[in-house]
Amino acid sequence: MRDQDSGFSRVTKRRRFDDDDPMFHKRATRQAIDTPEYEAWEINEIDGADRWSTWDVPTAGQRGPRPYPDWLVTDLAAADTELGILKTGKEADVFLVERGIPRTDRRCLLAAKRYRASQHRLFHRDAGYLEGRRVRESRDNRAMAKRTTTGMQMIATQWANAEFGALTQLYVLGVPVPYPVQILGTELLQEFIGEAETRQAAPRLAQVRADTADLPDLWAQLVAAVGLMARAGLAHGDLSAYNILVNDGRLVLIDLPQIVDVVANPQGRDFLIRDAANVATWFRARGLDVSGDEFAEELIAEANIR
Repeated sequence: MRDQDSGFSRVTKRRRFDDDDPMFHKRATRQAIDTPEYEAWEINEIDGADRWSTWDVPTAGQRGPRPYPDWLVTDLAAADTELGILKTGKEADVFLVERGIPRTDRRCLLAAKRYRASQHRLFHRDAGYLEGRRVRESRDNRAMAKRTTTGMQMIATQWANAEFGALTQLYVLGVPVPYPVQILGTELLQEFIGEAETRQAAPRLAQVRADTADLPDLWAQLVAAVGLMARAGLAHGDLSAYNILVNDGRLVLIDLPQIVDVVANPQGRDFLIRDAANVATWFRARGLDVSGDEFAEELIAEANIR
């Protein structure tokens, strides 16, 4: 189909990533069409692809911070292919997606976190996390509090936006988190952490063997990362050995939809204490002499809260 307003070719295909979404329209640019290496193929002519790249769909503020990493494919001629599931959870599932330009070697791996449909969603303990995140409309707040269908969708969107905003802020600060690529509705695309060639995700800290890992170094990395967050007035909110990845000896914090503003949230201090206790307990159980209480005191001081 040719768009009469722009003169550009346009192809359409139902998005398989979110069955609740309307038909997805992909508009190729004139530059892409005029490039000899690229033809305006229909999506079903691209072997194995599920959709055109959604890079050009989000508006300002819905893409990751500049400068964009060199590994990230931002070409509008790219297509996305779902390769499998990385993780299932109560609130969301995470899928492995390859974004690449058809018939070229230009490609990258992404982790697509998709929050579930409202009838299946179960946000555990979300009341405490949502404090300090109120929206302006009291009607919207009532819908979220009553867990209506509309309210649950608002919560899903709020959690996705909160995680994307947190990843963006933490990435800019230098906290070890995946690069936040983009957000589109309740789908959050982020950097895949793991081995690209084998497509093997990095193990969680809980899966790391204490007899082969450098526990003192991992603890030092964790203290530095969480301390940096505390100085920015933030707490992970649900930190444990299960939402920390270890990639070639480097810690990466993940699963941040419940990020807590420790100043605005009246339970901020408690979240810092709990995060510190959770991770210290894991390290101490594996023979490292660390104190959750001392770590918590350091974080509270870093956050400058009483």
